[in-house]
Amino acid sequence: MNATSYDLSAAKADRDVDPTVKVKVRKNLTYLLLFAIVMAFSGLLSAYLVSKGSVDFWVSIRIPTAFYWSTAFILLSSVTVQLALVVTRQGRTRLAAPLLVASLALGLAFAFSQFKGWKELRDLGNILSFSKVLQSNGVYGQDYTIARKGITLELVNGQYFMPDDTGRSKPLNDEMADQSNAASQYIYVLTGLHLAHLVFGLLSLAFMAVVAAMGRYSPEDNAGLLSGAIYWHFLGGLWVILLSFLILVH
Repeated sequence: MNATSYDLSAAKADRDVDPTVKVKVRKNLTYLLLFAIVMAFSGLLSAYLVSKGSVDFWVSIRIPTAFYWSTAFILLSSVTVQLALVVTRQGRTRLAAPLLVASLALGLAFAFSQFKGWKELRDLGNILSFSKVLQSNGVYGQDYTIARKGITLELVNGQYFMPDDTGRSKPLNDEMADQSNAASQYIYVLTGLHLAHLVFGLLSLAFMAVVAAMGRYSPEDNAGLLSGAIYWHFLGGLWVILLSFLILVH
């Protein structure tokens, strides 16, 4: 048997597989992938909490406005992906490709907003590596605050003091000079890792849009579309959880 005959036989075998079995296999593989991602982010969030409780100084950074736009984009894209799945199952398969293209465009808008959010962070002196506590720019109390062991410091004429130091006799700037801004680094790592997983999702959306345009999905056979939709919904939910964590805990 030559290579061409083998490929045709494999393709025929794939078509002959019961669609119910294909859906079950795809879903199980997708859930396994999602479980691994959840474990990775759970470890990072736990490390975040440990770091916040163990360092002397912690910078609370205002969440970039662009991140809220990101949330709107990814939630809308989740709606259009689900609609693509719904119309396919209803037999209106011609509508699936345009909806998937719309999802892809919204996903790219999400990615663009992430980069804008990182630029906002950099403009405020928060960078990924070698960021120091005293590098923070912006308006103190509005764009950022600094806490020592959980107690927010007061800024007076460029000097930081504990609230109970009413005589302003013990500025903490020298003590803070070499302290790393761990909060800034965690924001980049958490959002950057999410975007890395989203890139895979964008590639999946592009592939699904092409398959849908070719008429390969049907009400009976849409396992690939279902798996892609589950993964994309997961990314949207994960982003909402990360953003909520940063707002409430950060």
